[in-house]
Amino acid sequence: MPSFAYQAKDASGKSVNGVIEAENERMLRAKLREMNYYVTGIAQKSGGVLQSDVGAIFGKLRGVNEQALVVFARQFATMINAGLAMVRCLDVLSVQTEDSQLKPVITSVRREVEGGSTLANALAKFPKVFSQLFTNMVRAGELGGILDDVLNRLATFLEKDFNLKKKVKSAMTYPAVILVMASLIVLFLVIFILPTFVQLFEGMQMKLPVPTKILIVFTNGARNPYVFIPAIVIMIVLYFVFNRYVSTQKGKRQYDAFKLKLPVFGQLIRKVAISRFCRTLGALLQSGVPIMQALEIVGKASGNEVVAETVNKVRESVREGESIAVPLQLSGMFPPLVTQMVSVGEETGNLDGMLTKIADFYDTEVEYMLASLTSLLEPMLIVVMGFIVGFIVISVFLPLYQIIGNIK
Repeated sequence: MPSFAYQAKDASGKSVNGVIEAENERMLRAKLREMNYYVTGIAQKSGGVLQSDVGAIFGKLRGVNEQALVVFARQFATMINAGLAMVRCLDVLSVQTEDSQLKPVITSVRREVEGGSTLANALAKFPKVFSQLFTNMVRAGELGGILDDVLNRLATFLEKDFNLKKKVKSAMTYPAVILVMASLIVLFLVIFILPTFVQLFEGMQMKLPVPTKILIVFTNGARNPYVFIPAIVIMIVLYFVFNRYVSTQKGKRQYDAFKLKLPVFGQLIRKVAISRFCRTLGALLQSGVPIMQALEIVGKASGNEVVAETVNKVRESVREGESIAVPLQLSGMFPPLVTQMVSVGEETGNLDGMLTKIADFYDTEVEYMLASLTSLLEPMLIVVMGFIVGFIVISVFLPLYQIIGNIK
């Protein structure tokens, strides 16, 4: 019979722990309830080593697929609306989910809820899986008795956020693949094919044209370990230095501001940030989360320091009894359309609905922009690759024409 180490609290609230043999964890919990103990933690002993709650550890260390979270929230809402008990819902979801990372997390959440914890507090123990947005919306739903509605809103929010990210990644995938494949082909030519022509040209005492000289220098450098290896080392060092710099608050602020100023891509990043800001804030307000707490969550979840600074200014404005629209306008981050619609939403008392409309509008704008950007990148890549291939061809054939001329 396996042994279990447990942590619990007795009737007076004093913490107790010990080791008990039981057929399974369910039987152990029944025994502890008979002893008037409130269970706070259980771990199975195997070979003298504690097998801790794998779901808890796994959930804290890694995230899960966003699509799995959407399905989880939608199914949870359906079962709650049908009148099933919360523990029963979590039991069904832990069996039904196909995500191997989410399954143990749901099991651990069920144990916490069964032990007397609220659903929001149980979810909050897995910050790598359930964001602050998720847990705070669930907490508001529990307090307001509208958990099924809140879970449905969460599923809709996560679905739209996931689809937006997917569209951006899909639009960038094709140009990235073309660029990588073209770079590999050029690298193959430089390392394995062109050296034959370089040896031929260097062996013939003739004056080489400038493009050929440039190609020879580049080819010799790419094949020379005293040039190639230091270049790779320098690039790796620069990469780590850059990552270290942007991990600081100042560096991330400057990098985010730089991205917003990029031609074409800056506008795309700005529109994605506006859409996410409006949708997140709207979802939180619709679920009954207080405005100050909602703004704090939006600032942390924005992923952009420029947006986070703007949200902090908005919080200060709201704390002093002023409007949200004014600091948004002064930031320069949000266009007049957004600030005017937010102002109207505040005046009419329909701020959450107005924010959702803004987010939908900018989602459509992002779709159009991605389509245009993809159409623009394809010919640009063709022109760049045509220039590189043309340069190589010219560099190789100019000396051959000279050789043919000398033979004649």
